Amino acid sequence: MITTLTKDTPLRILRDLGKDCKKCGHCCSHGTGMLIPEDIPRIARLLGISEDELKERCLEEVEMFNTKAWKPRTAKKPFGKCVFLAKSNECSIHVAKPFQCVIMNCRHDAEQAVQWFYLNYLVNPGDPESVRQWASYLKHKEWVIEGGNLQELVPDEERLKKILSYDIVK
Repeated sequence: MITTLTKDTPLRILRDLGKDCKKCGHCCSHGTGMLIPEDIPRIARLLGISEDELKERCLEEVEMFNTKAWKPRTAKKPFGKCVFLAKSNECSIHVAKPFQCVIMNCRHDAEQAVQWFYLNYLVNPGDPESVRQWASYLKHKEWVIEGGNLQELVPDEERLKKILSYDIVK
């Protein structure tokens, strides 16, 4: 099923797309998804540990688009098997897996879901450095989902120009 996503596509639609997961372990063998705030208590409850223990034992803090987030550790850096990938090659926390993992399965339109996630959870249009990092990301992309163009994120043309030229730092 091909779905055209925009920055404003409702969360429930992304959750529905995640139901296509074939539980093959392919994605989990090469890296991990990032967590949204609701993921941490859900995964900790499933594992029967505290949120602090989950962070200490299983997660690492990362920064992308000048925003900090958590993601499961991997066996190797920067990519490798997810800490939650079981020997059976299935996700050991599948019922509570991170939201980005839910929406990032082996669909051929997964790049749209990646951009949706970044735009809704990591890119901050009010943070000049976040906007600059998004601009750098876009230089390597042939297209962006609706709502993700720099002019859509920062509609004030003069402000955007100042952000990109480092005239606005904070």
